Amino acid sequence: MRCRALLFFPFLLSILFVCGQTKSSTENSATLKRPKLVVGIVIDQMRWDYLYRYYNRYGDDGFKRLLNEGFSCENVLINYLPSYTAVGHSCIFSGSVPALNGITGNDWLEQLNGQHLYCTADSTVQSIGAASAEDGKMSPRNLLVSTVTDELRIATNYQSKVVGVSLKDRAAILPAGHVANAAFWLDDASGHFISSSYYMQQLPDWVTKFNNSNAISKLIANEWNTLYPIHSYIQSDTDEQSYEGKYPGETVSAFPHKIKEIYEKNKGFFRPTPFGNTLTLNFAEEVVDGYQLGQGQSTDFLTINCASTDYVGHMFGPNSIEVEDTYLRLDKDLADFFHFLDAKIGKGQYTVFLTADHGAANSIGYMKKHEVPGDFWYTKPLVDSLNKILAEKFNAEKLVRIIMNYQVNFDMSKISSLHLDFDAIKRTVVDYLQQQPEIAYAIDVAKIGETPVPEPLKTMIANGYNFKRSGAIEIILNSGWFEGYSKTGTTHGTWNPYDTHIPLVFMGWGIHHGSSNKLFHMTDIAPTVAAMLHIQMPNGCIGVPIEEVIK
Repeated sequence: MRCRALLFFPFLLSILFVCGQTKSSTENSATLKRPKLVVGIVIDQMRWDYLYRYYNRYGDDGFKRLLNEGFSCENVLINYLPSYTAVGHSCIFSGSVPALNGITGNDWLEQLNGQHLYCTADSTVQSIGAASAEDGKMSPRNLLVSTVTDELRIATNYQSKVVGVSLKDRAAILPAGHVANAAFWLDDASGHFISSSYYMQQLPDWVTKFNNSNAISKLIANEWNTLYPIHSYIQSDTDEQSYEGKYPGETVSAFPHKIKEIYEKNKGFFRPTPFGNTLTLNFAEEVVDGYQLGQGQSTDFLTINCASTDYVGHMFGPNSIEVEDTYLRLDKDLADFFHFLDAKIGKGQYTVFLTADHGAANSIGYMKKHEVPGDFWYTKPLVDSLNKILAEKFNAEKLVRIIMNYQVNFDMSKISSLHLDFDAIKRTVVDYLQQQPEIAYAIDVAKIGETPVPEPLKTMIANGYNFKRSGAIEIILNSGWFEGYSKTGTTHGTWNPYDTHIPLVFMGWGIHHGSSNKLFHMTDIAPTVAAMLHIQMPNGCIGVPIEEVIK
């Protein structure tokens, strides 16, 4: 009997152990696990290849840390047109496209009344902290869908805090969404971060303190020279190229740039320097402290747009030493910011993702220098020609209002009031545009299913078309061509991979190390974050979660 009892005792212990483990497991699973903070960083105008073009020059704790610790989606494409800033930020954080979210450009023409509308303009709100009454009259009300930041606030009954930061109003406001605690952007006249009455009635004291610290003056106390010896910038063209822009007052485009003198004469020219990114990330640290992000019981969300990469890129072009130096400096700024988050939130306690709103084309002068096809395209002469042809055929003046966002915008009120045949007008315009040597396709979007346009262009056009906010005819230029604003620098907005192939790297809580070359789209970012947080995806989302990131 004693032997049987001894044999039974280990069995009893095993049952008690299993029961204890089950109870412990149940207790552990009672609380939903989420990161303390999500940080969404959008690098303005960052082409995917910048991750690797300058890889050997990056330090270990910035871009390389993202790649070496995180998960990199190497083949992420924008799946709509046009590839502009406001559209990109709206898509990243909503998983939606212009056809649904209504953000069809940085600005657009309201088709029903011809009103020109800026993406975040809102006359019903007031500036908070701005030197100019107009600079802060901004809100997310023109965005027609929710964002993942909205959904996080809703899912936690508004216990989560959400804040957006950028030099640009649109890049702070649209990512933060409709129910954000705050969004802050730079007022050029004062050099201060400001907001609008949509969010608050006065700036927090810590924002005022930061604004009064003369941060810009300190950052530009010295002229902009290269971070390393200039001869080491072998990934870029040589300095002083005819296709590069110049700051006001400069006679050459070469280093050094006397930005202190330039800024004193023109406050807006702090933006196209690498120090705009430094200012943004320094202010983002103040936001984390000021709102105590990542310190509560619910997950918080910080959206950051580093916009100076866009301004520098527009001015100097992707093959300039200025762009390379800007990314090398940004790499150091990111490293400092990640170190700050490690200390403040805890390494492994926050999730960060880094992506871009769009890329950029090579400068026209650079391409011509190397005999690659491409050139500038100008819309004003084309509008004049179209209106002349239409006036002769339909006996009505100025039926085309403007070509904008690579779309032909018509005077719909006039066409309706005169009872003109709109289909016939569009056919006339399409026929004329198709004859222009620089235009690959001119498409009546209403009849895109009948037009022999290859994928992915057909889907991108449909995704980008919003009946009330988009022109009726889409123009696709030959590769290498883009709308001309200046004879120097570059721009973006087209379907081509240089404009639409973007980086996407996740790192931190819930993310394992790896990479994938599978095709993903910008619309997949928001649902991936939503899946990771176990919240509803945004209400206009058409993307799908990237399972490889969150397995």
